[in-house]
Amino acid sequence: MLCSLKRSTLKVENMEPDLIQNSVTIETYDDYDFGPKLKRLKVTDNVRELQTVLRDRNTNRSDFIFYADRLIRLVVEEGLNQLPYKNCEVITPTGQPYKGLQYEKGNCGVSIMRSGSAMEQGLRDCCRSIRIGKILAYSDEDTHDAKVVYAKLPQDVDQRKVLLMYPIISSGNTVMKAVNILKDHKVLEENIILLNLFATPTAVKALIKLFPEMTILTSEIHPVAPNHFGQKYFGN
Repeated sequence: MLCSLKRSTLKVENMEPDLIQNSVTIETYDDYDFGPKLKRLKVTDNVRELQTVLRDRNTNRSDFIFYADRLIRLVVEEGLNQLPYKNCEVITPTGQPYKGLQYEKGNCGVSIMRSGSAMEQGLRDCCRSIRIGKILAYSDEDTHDAKVVYAKLPQDVDQRKVLLMYPIISSGNTVMKAVNILKDHKVLEENIILLNLFATPTAVKALIKLFPEMTILTSEIHPVAPNHFGQKYFGN
């Protein structure tokens, strides 16, 4: 059963005056059940502050990068929790055995350029030796049709769990193209974990319908995506 939707009235100081009058009411999807393959980052006050700063048009570029990197790190670390682990035993400096966990071999990252490149360092900070591939997909601003123009992936990508990185998902078309490229390289759908910062409900529904075995991890699902992310992060 789907959970009831929360409604919130958004303040409009940061919205274009020709798009609004005094206020606008938009449905949020904090409690909407998209199914078991949709994972959300736990929204603490800290996470909500990061999201707010990134959405604020008055945030300067230096602060934007700083707060974006913080949110990326949180999403990446939660994404690592979706990877398979195995039991292991190590010996401590005092000579005592300790039963713990370690990653199973066979993980890699793939960024969808160019905004996905912003998430690469966050992944490297958590997994120093992880291999990272790249997919460049161009999305037409008018038709939203996406075309893949470049793909460089690990040769054995089909034997790995893939952390697919793309921070902003509005329509989902670019991600769809990237996932199809991975599947063309024999990557199993259930081995793909999409790491995302902001996604629209329309895009999430479309991705889940098309790729029901893929895991999606995001920090927020909201009808308005901060599409300025790439330009603000990279500065051009």
